[in-house]
Amino acid sequence: MPNKKSAMKRLRSSKRKHERNRKHSGRARTAVSKARRLIERGQLEEAQEAVQEAVSALDKAASKGVIHKNNAARRKSRLMRRFNQAERAA
Repeated sequence: MPNKKSAMKRLRSSKRKHERNRKHSGRARTAVSKARRLIERGQLEEAQEAVQEAVSALDKAASKGVIHKNNAARRKSRLMRRFNQAERAA
């Protein structure tokens, strides 16, 4: 537990930011896993919508500073590559 006043304030603010960041990172993580699950099952119609939702969630997380923009770009690229491969195979 911090002893100084500034450290206590820093702890409070970091807890607030942690909760805010968890909302965005959790939404992105859930959207990506849902899209990957649909791609693996071969449900490409639903997967396309889920991929769009995942891309949107990743972009929003990157814009809020929750994840780095290159991290979001890499995840989107990998997800789209999986989707396109599944689409070609079908």
